[in-house]
Amino acid sequence: MRRTIQALAALSLISAAGAPAYAAEPVVIGLEIPLSPPGDPAAGQLIRRGADLAVQYVNTVMKGVLGGRPIAVDVEDTQGRDEAGVAGYRRLVSEDHAVGVTGFFHSSVNIAVNEVAKELGVATIGTQTSAADITAKHYEVAFRTHAIDPIRVAAFIDFARKKGFKRISVVAETTDYGIGIANEMTKQNEEKNAGLTLQQITFDHATTDLTPQLLQVQAFKPDLVINVGVGQPLDLMIDQAATLGLLPKTPMLVSYDAPVRPQYWQLHPKDGAGIYFVAYYSPSQQLSPLGQWFAKAYQAKYGEPPVYSALNGFGDVAILAQAVDQAKSTDPKAVVKALETGTFKSWAATSVTFPAASGPYWHNWSPPLLILEYTAPNQSWRDAPVIITHTGTAS
Repeated sequence: MRRTIQALAALSLISAAGAPAYAAEPVVIGLEIPLSPPGDPAAGQLIRRGADLAVQYVNTVMKGVLGGRPIAVDVEDTQGRDEAGVAGYRRLVSEDHAVGVTGFFHSSVNIAVNEVAKELGVATIGTQTSAADITAKHYEVAFRTHAIDPIRVAAFIDFARKKGFKRISVVAETTDYGIGIANEMTKQNEEKNAGLTLQQITFDHATTDLTPQLLQVQAFKPDLVINVGVGQPLDLMIDQAATLGLLPKTPMLVSYDAPVRPQYWQLHPKDGAGIYFVAYYSPSQQLSPLGQWFAKAYQAKYGEPPVYSALNGFGDVAILAQAVDQAKSTDPKAVVKALETGTFKSWAATSVTFPAASGPYWHNWSPPLLILEYTAPNQSWRDAPVIITHTGTAS
């Protein structure tokens, strides 16, 4: 388990306006992210970039919280493992006295942590976790700022209808994320009378060979393959489908936004074109003042525009800082109450609220969900055509 403490660049900073240097003890926000396999470390690093800049924003632009206290972000590597996530949450809460914990990327980790969080009482915010049970259990401490399974699958069905796809293979890892999407596909296909013929195939997240599963897909002769792998299995499925001749003959839809990352074309220089993929942010979207500040700071620091994982990592830390201010306290119960009742500014133009809504929409704010297509090798995701735009609400 690798554990690091966010440096406070603004701890002793005196602003150009002559504001006094920070002297108070920092308010700690926990960040649980995958930084090593079998988790998705690329996603973890992007979320961490966002959190880093959120510390800078809060401590300089907002001048801290509670009248001048700086914030710090303490980081735990979940490794994409439930037990590591739970242990990390316990440390963040008991040792570091975090006022809230965010950054969650793997749904199974978020779900496992919430079982402990409901007893310890410190809020969690899922940054990029979509399984329904994260919020469907209606735990007081559980919040999320991401597209949930019903929204994601509704977009998949809209996409299939638009493209005329009738036979669909859903190849999903046996995690809460993968099984959740597979089950939701079956449910919505029946409820909406979508008329799809579905093949569901599952695999272990730790697998290093998907050939047996893809041969079953090939025999099924689908119109579309939905790739519900996370991290290495996602990339493995693309490469092995190309080796077997499934790609590019049979279209493939990647279930989340991994293809927007800079390394996508390094991993798939020959078989990456033609892939459809989910995104949660488009450069055509209007950003809030916070989002505009972040985009400028991110470009300056990393030499590239931000992607959604970084945007949402930034937004969730900023939301927790605002919740502390609105609660006028670092007491975890007061922060939870503020999250439930407050209105917050994040990277998107629309405000963020966490309503006590029904089902998995409980304590959930979602960005729009987009489906894009790479139409040429080495294409920037910012130039990829948008095929579907689905609002982040119930369908």
